[in-house]
Amino acid sequence: MNLARLDLNLVVALRALLEERNVTRAGRRVGLSQPAMSAALARLRRHFGDDLLTRTGGQYELTALGQVLLDRTGTAYDLLERLFSTQATFEPATESREFTLMASDYAVAVLGAELARVIHREAPGVRLRFTRMPAAPVEETGTALSAHDGLFMPHGIVSDLPYADLYEDRWVFLVADDNDEVAAELTRDDLARLPWVTYQRAYDTPAVRQLGMLGVEPRVEVSVDSFQVLPLMVAGTRRIALVQERLARLLAGVAPVRVMRPPYDAVPVQEALWWHPVHTHDAAHRWLRATAVRVGRGLHHV
Repeated sequence: MNLARLDLNLVVALRALLEERNVTRAGRRVGLSQPAMSAALARLRRHFGDDLLTRTGGQYELTALGQVLLDRTGTAYDLLERLFSTQATFEPATESREFTLMASDYAVAVLGAELARVIHREAPGVRLRFTRMPAAPVEETGTALSAHDGLFMPHGIVSDLPYADLYEDRWVFLVADDNDEVAAELTRDDLARLPWVTYQRAYDTPAVRQLGMLGVEPRVEVSVDSFQVLPLMVAGTRRIALVQERLARLLAGVAPVRVMRPPYDAVPVQEALWWHPVHTHDAAHRWLRATAVRVGRGLHHV
């Protein structure tokens, strides 16, 4: 394919057509007349050799190819927008810019809140938007990061992308205050015997994968997509949960639970900021990364 022969304005038209599924509405969205948008649709159909939109009853539906292109077009559009907004310099005190960061609720609570406070003071025109990580971060990270400014994620899950280390954390266990099956210290037998509450999939966590190497297989009873609800799922039950110590401190008093040390030498959490290589030399991104690193290093040691 010769990209030089392509009209990149068609990316804008394609996205609008696939999302609106209506020529008139798509034209209104991008500022084109109905005949101009119809002409764009005709060019796109010739290029892809597919109708993209087909009339079903009184409305248009996406073809199979149109459905595939729907997600890819959004990613391509975001990447092009970021590409052409790249700057040689960035003045945080005067610039207006939005950064979109993928993060778990743990990373937002521990680092994101302080990062937002620092940016509020130093760069009043800068906005932060935190979004949830994809359900399968390892497989989709590269694609997702092409349309985002960064990802807060510990080492051991993501690889082959540029990163900057932010801070270190430790793993602890949560046990209900009234769980009399657990003595003053947790044992490996407790971990194998008691039911677990986990964040998403149990083996997404390197510290849990480490347990498997020690012969302990967690019996997961509840799985949630938020670290911050783990204490609530543990309170008043026989369940246990693995959580980061920094977050456990922030959540102290949320629920009647005990914070306990692991009965094994759990691999520490090294939180990092990951980004797509396309952002590496952008001045705004360099400033964002430097600020995140400074905030991470300023957190109190655990």
